[in-house]
Amino acid sequence: MDIEQKQEEIIDHFVKQASSLEGSALGSLVVEATSHPSLFAFSEILAVPNVLQLEGTETSVNLDVLRLFSQGTWSDYKSDASRLPQLVPDQVLKLKQLTVLTLAETNKVLPYDQLMQELDVINVRELEDFLINECMYAGIVRGKLDQLRKCFEVQFAAGRDPRPGQLGSMIHTLSNWLDTSNNLLISIQEKMKWADTMTELAKEHKKEVEDRVEEVKKSSSHKKFHTVTRPTLTSGGTRRFTPNLVE
Repeated sequence: MDIEQKQEEIIDHFVKQASSLEGSALGSLVVEATSHPSLFAFSEILAVPNVLQLEGTETSVNLDVLRLFSQGTWSDYKSDASRLPQLVPDQVLKLKQLTVLTLAETNKVLPYDQLMQELDVINVRELEDFLINECMYAGIVRGKLDQLRKCFEVQFAAGRDPRPGQLGSMIHTLSNWLDTSNNLLISIQEKMKWADTMTELAKEHKKEVEDRVEEVKKSSSHKKFHTVTRPTLTSGGTRRFTPNLVE
């Protein structure tokens, strides 16, 4: 089962749970969802009316935690840690995984120095272990660890929930892709039309050649030949008449 299909089932489970809970009872659900090892998207849980109703209440911090995991990074948490609840180890791991995904969105070559700073990792060995065991084995990224250049080359990264302002950029990118695809399709169709035309011309030329050959064969078969005798002198000075076929 791929990561997208697995997430759909998990999201559906938490959405149903959130729809049946209210107020402070949602706190435990938020911790469970943000700690789940296979869940990396939270926008659908955030859209549940019961969750949105936490805004402005005494338990609104649970909504803030969900938003952090939906769109934020480990650095965002550190800058707002005094206001947010302390994260459990599984939440810390999850948020650092999500941080790698965020970095991979904009750059496919991630320097080790940048990753260590963003993830609070103290050495290269710890960083590489994290990328291998917690990211690549989890299926959220694929890539190559380049120890010589001290960077992580991203080949694939799972998508995160879109952030405010990202939707317009995504629409623009998709529109450009659609325009390019349409232009490519028109070009392919024109080349196919040209190829069809050339094929028809080749068939017509072949037919003309075959017809011409057939005409020549028929003409040759109707030619009449007659015999003409022409005199030749022998060594003895006498004449000898030799028949020749003449058209």
